Amino acid sequence: MPQPPRTSSASDRSWRPGPLRRGTDPDPRFTLANERTFLAWIRTALGIIAAALALETLSGQHFLESTRRLLVCVLLVFAVLITAAAGFRWFRIEIAMRTNQSLPLPGIVILTAIFVVGCALAIAVLTLQ
Repeated sequence: MPQPPRTSSASDRSWRPGPLRRGTDPDPRFTLANERTFLAWIRTALGIIAAALALETLSGQHFLESTRRLLVCVLLVFAVLITAAAGFRWFRIEIAMRTNQSLPLPGIVILTAIFVVGCALAIAVLTLQ
C-alpha cells in the first residue's frame, strides 16, 4: 500500500535552498536513486580526468606536444562540464520530485554521447597518421 507523501516541519527545511523547501519530501528511495545517479556522473568525470592524466603521462612521443596538451585540456574541460551538469541535473530532478512535475530530459547524456563519438573520431584520425 503506498504511503502518503512526507511533509517536513519548517525547522527541517530551513537549511535547504529555497526551491528545495517547496512541495513534499519524495520517497527516500527516489532521492537516494537520484544521488546514486549523480555519483555515477561524478565517477564518469573522474574517469575522464584519469584518461587526461594517462594521456599526459604515458603518450610519450606518440603525439606532438601541442596536440597532446590540446587533448588533455579538452578532456579536463569536459570533466568539469560533466561535474557541473551532474550537480545541476541532481538539483532539477530533486525539485521535480518534490513538486510532482515530470522529470527533466537528461541533456547531459546527449552531450556525453557527442563527446565520446568526437573522441573516438579524433583518436582514429590521430592514430592513422
